[in-house]
Amino acid sequence: MGVSDSPDERRYHVDGELVPAEEATVNVRDRGFMYGDGAFETLRAYGGEVLAWDAHADRLERTCERLGFARAIPPRDDLRDRIAETLAANDLADAYVKLSISRGVQAGKLTPDPAVDPTIVVMVDSLPRGGIDGDPVWDSPATVRTAETRKIPDDALPAAVKTHNYLNGILARLELQQGIDGDPADEALLFDTDEYLAEGATSNVFFVAGGVLYTPTADQSILPGVTRSMVLDLAREEGLPVETGRYEREELLGADEAFLTNTTWELRPIEAVDGESIGAGPVTRLLARLYDRRVERSCYE
Repeated sequence: MGVSDSPDERRYHVDGELVPAEEATVNVRDRGFMYGDGAFETLRAYGGEVLAWDAHADRLERTCERLGFARAIPPRDDLRDRIAETLAANDLADAYVKLSISRGVQAGKLTPDPAVDPTIVVMVDSLPRGGIDGDPVWDSPATVRTAETRKIPDDALPAAVKTHNYLNGILARLELQQGIDGDPADEALLFDTDEYLAEGATSNVFFVAGGVLYTPTADQSILPGVTRSMVLDLAREEGLPVETGRYEREELLGADEAFLTNTTWELRPIEAVDGESIGAGPVTRLLARLYDRRVERSCYE
């Protein structure tokens, strides 16, 4: 059994050092632990190459800027080197990667200290090969349930930044554990406080009706995912009609096809929402093929 097959034998990158996974810890006074005061990115490596690194690094920098400690984080080339070192130490080419940066260890008070020594952690896990000859990480299309939890408005907590504070999504996912007839769903779908479709707990949502591809607008309180942006680019390059806007639940339920996107799932068809069938279709399958080709060209060739 190799390192890549055994989580207990993996090594993570913690503040500049590769350490065994069981020794990868942070200080209890770290603000990421105490207050969720940190930024993170979930990335995916294919053939040893991180897909869309610059887009992820851009968002990470924007998040750190919004949190007020962007000047304290290392250059993106340094961060990319840490990811590469972690992948190599674990003998992984195809992998899930999580890069986290907190404000670091400070005194236990809410007001941040201007002096920042960030805590930087890289964690990895094995994933199957992607691209044209790859396999999805999911076993079946997603069953989705709408959550009673509402998306936090952007003017209360910035929606377009990816922070350690994920309680909104956690509360939505907790609703899934109740299940319907004992069968929990794969994803929770959140609506905003105006009752418009927003996003999944860890995904963006698309649907197709009358040959048009729809997805909630970034003007709403959503986190515009990197995969979401790639899918929109692929659709436009292919000449598919695309619309972003504000949509009600009934518009999703009446769609011809629907799917979710995130870095790990890539494109995952929605089998049903609240027990009502939707499923995949020709547009979903076309975009999935185009995405696989993009991965193949970018990372494997």
